[in-house]
Amino acid sequence: MDNRRLILLVIFSMSLVMLWDAWLKHNQPKTPAAVAAAATQGATPVPSAPGVVAAPPVSGTEAVARAERQKAPKLLIETDLIRAEVSALGGDLVRLELLKHGANDDPKKPFVLFEEGGAHTYLAQSGLIGAGLPNHKTVFALPTTGKLVLKDGEQSLVVRLEAPEQNGIKVAKVLTFHRGTYVVDVGYEINNASTGAVTGHAYYQLTRDTKSAETTAGFFGGAQTYTGPAFYTEAEKYKKIDFSSIEKNEAKLPKPAADGWVAMVQHYFVSAYVPAAGQREFYARPLDGGLVSAGVIQPFAALAAGAKATVSVPLYVGPQEQNKLSALAPGLDLVVDYGWLTVIAAPIFWCLAWLHKLVGNWGWAIIALTVLIKLAFFPLSAASYKSMAKMKTIMPRMKRIQEQYKDDRMKMNQEMMELYKKEKVNPMGGCWPILIQMPVFIALYWVLLGAVEMRQAPWLGWITDLSIKDPYFVLPIIMGVTSLIQMKLQPAPADPVQAKVMMFMPVFFTVMMAWFPAGLVLYWVVNNVLSIGQQWYIIRMIEGGGKAANS
Repeated sequence: MDNRRLILLVIFSMSLVMLWDAWLKHNQPKTPAAVAAAATQGATPVPSAPGVVAAPPVSGTEAVARAERQKAPKLLIETDLIRAEVSALGGDLVRLELLKHGANDDPKKPFVLFEEGGAHTYLAQSGLIGAGLPNHKTVFALPTTGKLVLKDGEQSLVVRLEAPEQNGIKVAKVLTFHRGTYVVDVGYEINNASTGAVTGHAYYQLTRDTKSAETTAGFFGGAQTYTGPAFYTEAEKYKKIDFSSIEKNEAKLPKPAADGWVAMVQHYFVSAYVPAAGQREFYARPLDGGLVSAGVIQPFAALAAGAKATVSVPLYVGPQEQNKLSALAPGLDLVVDYGWLTVIAAPIFWCLAWLHKLVGNWGWAIIALTVLIKLAFFPLSAASYKSMAKMKTIMPRMKRIQEQYKDDRMKMNQEMMELYKKEKVNPMGGCWPILIQMPVFIALYWVLLGAVEMRQAPWLGWITDLSIKDPYFVLPIIMGVTSLIQMKLQPAPADPVQAKVMMFMPVFFTVMMAWFPAGLVLYWVVNNVLSIGQQWYIIRMIEGGGKAANS
């Protein structure tokens, strides 16, 4: 009996420690970005392939580039999903608002993903590498000043920026925005009016500061997930490259491949360049001013004199909606980080999404999922509760054995085992409900933390966002009360000290859960209520000597 209680306590404690450790890791302040040597700044990336004519370095530091971007003309673009600013300097996307997703501090305002000089610096850049070709330091001519809007009935909006002609080579950067999608096609039209052939590469990079993404509300400042670059190739699969390894020039990047993409990941949102099939290589480098760039380089076919060509790569800038990401590129849905329990969390999210289609609310979907999980493990849970109920009925006899053999520990254990065998009681049976719940519980925590669909998703009344804590702590209090009731239904430990520790567990768990996502606490409350009903029914049958007790 004592061992069973001890194991239960260990399971509870280990689970809480794991969750709390993950929570604290999410809230650790990021180390300040190292300032890289200015000599490397402003240069276009250089491909490693032999025989390539690389663009010469552009003088100036990132601070100079930032000042140039701020004074460069801007063009405002608006579609049904995004509002973006395009700078004449490089044709960079220097600001991007997601119109269907609210800001953390004010859901009525659009969420800002890209920005320059605000809370963050986060840009989408691109350019060409080769003699006479424009890069992200080139000043392009905007098609107009002011604003371009995707009109009703239009499916796409094309923005064409002209680069200065050099040596007879004319280049236009073409950004194509589409209705109903967060994909922006970033392309170049190259017209070789010179007398010689043109060879080169196109590069696409995401530049960002190393600050953590905005957090959701909560104790200790809220929850944070991975922020930084990520790469994918079919050979090496998904790789996260943290900022610190890039700053130290220790990043282990994927090898050149014929497939793959580069992304910049933050909580709930992602930007990613997804080139079509073709040889490419990846890079990541520190910039001065606390910035980091991660990108991909692709060669384009040699362009003979008088020939024209177009190169283009899709850029995804938006929420981490898994179905859209997986449809865009293999492995892109992996940016939704469920931690080490992905094998459980991914099916949980799939089931939640399916239930959401039926009930139309994520809160009710969580309740429905809890019921389904409870039904799936009903036989095992029922066996465990029967074992606990039987333990409760033989408690008086166990206490007599403990009193009779209190000076002979070995004899007491032998008599206990005989009693368990005679009554067909498994002293470890009560551990199974906890063992079953904890992996699901932790996996659901990661789903609520990582799935953008849960962000700012209301349930009812005061619960307006299932991904953050209950603002009035109503659900945690209900969870604590139901946990206490559930504890009362279980046989009390013979050891009075152990009994006090076990009675303190619901209080301790309630205090911790008060700062976790409301959706997670909702799951636990519903699970507790269902468990109480199941336990009460089984205890009544066994203590009453009903037929079900002998089944």
